[in-house]
Amino acid sequence: MLIGVPKEIKNFENRVAIVPAAVKALNERGHKIRIETSAGEGSGFRDSDYVACGAEIVNSAKDAWDVDLVMKVKEPQQAEFEHMKPGLLLYTYLHLAAEPELTAELIKRKVNSVAYETIQLKNGSLPLLKPMSEVAGRMSTQIGATLLENRFGGRGVLLGGVPGVQRGVVTIIGGGVAGINATKIAVGLGARVFVIEKNQARLEYLDDIFGTSINTLMSNPLNIENCVAKSDVVVGSVLIPGAKAPKLVSRDMIKRMAAGSVVVDIAIDQGGCFETSKPTSHKDPYYVEEGVTHYCVTNMPGAVARTSTYALTNYTLDYLLKLVEGPEQAIKSDEALALGVNTWNGQCTYKQVAMDLGLEYTPLEKALV
Repeated sequence: MLIGVPKEIKNFENRVAIVPAAVKALNERGHKIRIETSAGEGSGFRDSDYVACGAEIVNSAKDAWDVDLVMKVKEPQQAEFEHMKPGLLLYTYLHLAAEPELTAELIKRKVNSVAYETIQLKNGSLPLLKPMSEVAGRMSTQIGATLLENRFGGRGVLLGGVPGVQRGVVTIIGGGVAGINATKIAVGLGARVFVIEKNQARLEYLDDIFGTSINTLMSNPLNIENCVAKSDVVVGSVLIPGAKAPKLVSRDMIKRMAAGSVVVDIAIDQGGCFETSKPTSHKDPYYVEEGVTHYCVTNMPGAVARTSTYALTNYTLDYLLKLVEGPEQAIKSDEALALGVNTWNGQCTYKQVAMDLGLEYTPLEKALV
């Protein structure tokens, strides 16, 4: 199979979809890889590194897209729509529930798309979302701590405090992969930490892991309201696979926070879990709403591209190796991979995306026929 890796063009997106070692693994199995020139530079990989592992370097995005399978990091941007052709297999993060225009283009152009974020194992875990959730979770607390500084308009609170001075308060809404990683950093900084989660078993797990260094609370409107009001930093890390994020924090709750407090919305890729959230970029990452600093960057891990690229490829390669040996057979034989299929042959095959966007839903088995 001929595989293409275009250079990412989303604002300040420095990640690349594949590392040289993965190119070598594909090449040894007889597959050809086209990589757009300088695609890996943001992650510290030179064109020569890829060539040494068997890749062909091409000078244009058009050539990188003119293949059987395109592997990316982020969803195609508007400038890339013209490169999408019928029958193309697209393997990347998509977050289609928050992308009606892209979804319409994928369907119109009959692109067969496999979304990293909806590949799901029987235990409910999302293996290809996990590495970036780990990165975003750890970044979120660091970012919140930084934006509390006066130079960013923050209220001048040091999360860990000092002897004789109260420590800052961090509330993390959602105790999944991103949430637990945000918690690790918050605890490490010495903050007073509240974790709000709706799953009782997860709450028990978090309590076992962190003990008395955190406070765990069942997710309900009153607990969220009370914690948000007293927090210096609130991290939103809720996730419903493939669906829009629920708006758990209202504008009224934001109004009750102290001026100069910070919210970090990891769920912004799926529409965000704060009513006041709107997507931002690494170029202009934060804004102030109701006196509260909002950080809502849609590709947070892109700021630490080398770490993120390695972490992502560790998980994406196994499924890629299945897809390149025969997409339909791979999808039929791997239930987790089948759940990653969002569009196929001009049809929306992921039920939650269809529901959120008001589209006709076609079961995958029917679309494959």
